[in-house]
Amino acid sequence: MEAPRGRTAGWGAPSPQQAGHILPHHGLWSGCASWRVGGGRAGLCAVLWPQQPPPTTGFDTLSIESKKAATVVLMLNSPEEEVLAKACDAIYKFASKGDENKVTLLNLGAVEPLFKLISHEDPIVRKNATMAFGIMASNSDVKKLLRELDVTNSLIARLVPEEDVIIHEFASLCLARMAVEYTSKVQIFEQGGLEPLIRLLSSPDPDVKKNSVECIYRLVQDFQSRAAVRELNVIPPLLELLKSEYPVIQLLALKTLGVISNDKETRIILRENQGLEHLFKILETKEFNDLHVEALAVVANCLEDVDTMQLIQQTGGLKKLLSFAETSTIPDIQKNAAKAISKAAYDSENRKILHEQEVEKCLINLLGTDNDGVKTAVSQAISAMCENLASKDAFGIQGIPQLVQLLSSDNEEVKEAAAMALANLTTANPGNASSVAEAEGIEPLINVLSAKRDGAVANAAIVLTNMATQEPLRLSIQSHGIMNAIGEPLQSTNSQVQSKAVLTVAAFGCDADARTELRNAGGLEPLVKLLHSRNEEVRRNACWAAVVCASDELTAVELCRLGALDILEEINLSMGRRNHFSERALDKLLDNNLSQKYSQMGYLSFSNIITDSFYDYGQSATTPLHPPRSAPDIYIIECVSLS
Repeated sequence: MEAPRGRTAGWGAPSPQQAGHILPHHGLWSGCASWRVGGGRAGLCAVLWPQQPPPTTGFDTLSIESKKAATVVLMLNSPEEEVLAKACDAIYKFASKGDENKVTLLNLGAVEPLFKLISHEDPIVRKNATMAFGIMASNSDVKKLLRELDVTNSLIARLVPEEDVIIHEFASLCLARMAVEYTSKVQIFEQGGLEPLIRLLSSPDPDVKKNSVECIYRLVQDFQSRAAVRELNVIPPLLELLKSEYPVIQLLALKTLGVISNDKETRIILRENQGLEHLFKILETKEFNDLHVEALAVVANCLEDVDTMQLIQQTGGLKKLLSFAETSTIPDIQKNAAKAISKAAYDSENRKILHEQEVEKCLINLLGTDNDGVKTAVSQAISAMCENLASKDAFGIQGIPQLVQLLSSDNEEVKEAAAMALANLTTANPGNASSVAEAEGIEPLINVLSAKRDGAVANAAIVLTNMATQEPLRLSIQSHGIMNAIGEPLQSTNSQVQSKAVLTVAAFGCDADARTELRNAGGLEPLVKLLHSRNEEVRRNACWAAVVCASDELTAVELCRLGALDILEEINLSMGRRNHFSERALDKLLDNNLSQKYSQMGYLSFSNIITDSFYDYGQSATTPLHPPRSAPDIYIIECVSLS
């Protein structure tokens, strides 16, 4: 374990002597077990000698010395407690030398007899066997065998208060190492391991505390364990661990709090136990800068609750938090502070409080940080705060130019987060849409339409669509080749990208030049294919785009040639798929392709005006989609010469 704060390094798990490996002499034999290194190889030595002269009727003095691990493994099956204790001690020392030795012991079959010995009635045998078990459990192959043997129940039984503190240390160490695997987590939970582990958080031994909290941290990754530790009142002992003089214990306690505070009920208990005071005390202590990142993660979870946000505001903690984020030079701290704001901003009341504290200034300052992770987190926080209209306006002047710059980042996550922030800033806000254009954001946005991440593409399309509501901006975007660029997103396999791309087509297709550009770029074909989409939103938006694009004869004829007419007729026959735009699109296609309409319907409407290019195809084939046409009572056709 890491040395305690204020002490020199070297403090950690007890040495074999500190762990009680100098065994008391009792009975006929006493002995030792130790490692000897000779000839370049580590060997195992077990020596037994008499403590007192043997009786004349028995054997002479017998001394056994072995440098082979296999011999000592055989000694694990001895009926003599003294032999068992020495053998376990020797195996512990051998396994401590490295992973290769653990594999050797595994191959020699040492695990199974050791497993039996951790429940031995003799306390010294039990202690030494548990120590060996805990050391060997760091090897992945050993852990696999331990799972097969279902050792967790026996290890949990070693955590009772009556056991020696060394047994607590190594049993909890073994459980912590096994808890990495999901199967073992389930076993520990189902066999009642949480309660004794939580009790050991108050152990006087720091190694026991460290191993126990580490095991709990791994267990609470599962939601069942998170609920269980809350019922077992884990919060008070975890908060006590924050006062530990050992950084590793403090860090593990914070990590555990970070996981369990994702649950609202736990956050309430944390607040009731003055947990926020402990967290802010850590944040205000410079010597604890190695804990600030994890402490901020817990605070971020707590800020989701309005009551907590109000409490922090009233006590001045929120202002300290924002100031802390701005002044820190550690990227992870800045990133976690931004994430805390994001989580808090999901609640409308929290957004009001954050706006009152001028969170916008803090986030805009953090956008200038030279770290991609921070830029991503800050952009996401800006997106969350955009639900507050006042915040949306506050970000506009200074925030938008910086976000536009991020659209050209080499980091795809940064690019996506910036596009999302701009999408939220420009929605229902013409002023911010104009600010994007003023910041020369049109070309970067069009470039993002070919980005690798679907989220970036979809959000860039949203920004361009929002800007298109203003004619000067729409014409400017069109001059940058928007209809050529939108072709790739129209062919995406992502439904969100498809949906936003066809909306962009609808927004710009109202101009004849834009429709011509789309037609020449081959954009009508993927648009027609999207009319077939099983996604309701994509299908509806594609119908809307078809309504807009069918506004001139050339485009309407091309859409019909690509099969749009048949698809729309099929959609309109379905009660589940039909929508207002599908009906309107069909009418628009026919009204701007009168030859096709006359062939389909057998008549033209009063408002239809034909030109010299009109001709009669003849009656369309009778199908379920095209029933036999019945002539109306009156035909009125107005012919207009183009000359």
